[in-house]
Amino acid sequence: MQLAVQADPAEVGRARRWVRTRLQGHGLDPDAPIAETLVLVVSELVTNAVVHTGCPAVLRLSMPVADAASPDALSSPVRVEVADASRTAPAPRHAGRDATNGRGLELVELLCVRWGWYPEGSGKRVWCEIDPAVETPVPAAAPALDELAWQL
Repeated sequence: MQLAVQADPAEVGRARRWVRTRLQGHGLDPDAPIAETLVLVVSELVTNAVVHTGCPAVLRLSMPVADAASPDALSSPVRVEVADASRTAPAPRHAGRDATNGRGLELVELLCVRWGWYPEGSGKRVWCEIDPAVETPVPAAAPALDELAWQL
């Protein structure tokens, strides 16, 4: 599944809503912890693509099949990919305590079992995998992201 994202910060909110819809269509609770983690990671990667390139991007979501023993659970990691028009490598920053940005890739690293990037054509693809079997802490500020989206 994929979504074309325009070079507009308001598109980040649309990407989050799209992910929640895809989860529902896959038979998963869009408010489950894995969903919250997935929405946060998508928000960070799409924001990076839109803000740092100023160009459209493509968000891809690869959902595994549901676990036969537990239909509302996933059987393997969910993969998120964001392709953009910049070949500049993503570089995690270590934001100061009072900084209002600069934590996106740190969150991705914390919440995902693995992540990386590779050059593709004239741009790059940043990817990550979230394993539903691995407990990952969801930062307390995560619910505030949807509130911030309305302000964009």
